[in-house]
Amino acid sequence: MADEEPALLTEVAAKARRKIQAQRAGPPGVWSGLGMSGLIGWSVALPTLAGGMLGLWLDKQHPGHRSWTLMLLMSGLILGCANAWHWVAQENTAIQRRQQDAARPEDKDE
Repeated sequence: MADEEPALLTEVAAKARRKIQAQRAGPPGVWSGLGMSGLIGWSVALPTLAGGMLGLWLDKQHPGHRSWTLMLLMSGLILGCANAWHWVAQENTAIQRRQQDAARPEDKDE
């Protein structure tokens, strides 16, 4: 029972710190959400469009049996999705790190 009390106190203190930090920061606004979705959308759209445009140019310059447009369009889409995945994974890691830092008990000078 005595071992459970410090763990419980630590957990309650960490949750209280997170709540206070969230109250200070305020709720995320609509523009924040739109900005996030726009950033992810553009990180996929730009490589896809660039690949398609380069493919069209190559098809006009070097016509052949294979479609450069289709190949480079798909390559741009895959590159854009990988870029968005990487960015979202970095944001997730940063959020988890902040939560872990908030959950740690503060070092006390003794």
